[in-house]
Amino acid sequence: MGVGALIAAALLFGGSAGTAALRHGAQTSPIYGVQLPKGYRDWVLISVAQEKGRNNDIRAILGNAIAVKAFREHRRPFPDGAIIVRLAWRYQSSARNDAVFPAPQSFVAGAPTNVQVSVKDAKRYAASGGWGYGQFEGGLPNQDRALAETCFACHRKLAVTEPGADLVFTSYSP
Repeated sequence: MGVGALIAAALLFGGSAGTAALRHGAQTSPIYGVQLPKGYRDWVLISVAQEKGRNNDIRAILGNAIAVKAFREHRRPFPDGAIIVRLAWRYQSSARNDAVFPAPQSFVAGAPTNVQVSVKDAKRYAASGGWGYGQFEGGLPNQDRALAETCFACHRKLAVTEPGADLVFTSYSP
């Protein structure tokens, strides 16, 4: 991360948190300044999904305690502090598993593709419907600004097709 990005992160985080981010070289997404949350792999599973077509991946959607509570209570809009993380892997058949079954039928997570993070902060992200976005690959933020802009561009379509969704594609799967 360049010095300019570190200074921007410090300004974005403000105060002592900003100074700490600058000192520790915080890795943030462009535009929104979202970081990969610590411990997110231990969060609660909200749902799973498969994306066909160009992505051809399977996904696990996790949430922090604030997001999970909102999902379970069907609370929309999500409260500030809610964080949703989407992990994606290539969708592939499993020769190992299929060797046990009578016919090819098993599919598993292949190589990881990316982790996407959505952070709810209605004031900080007012221009993007209250959500900040980041995409991470190999644990590092993808710094492509055009890619970051596509997050809100896609999510805001839900405001038209499903106004009560608060720009979130996922529904809770109990």
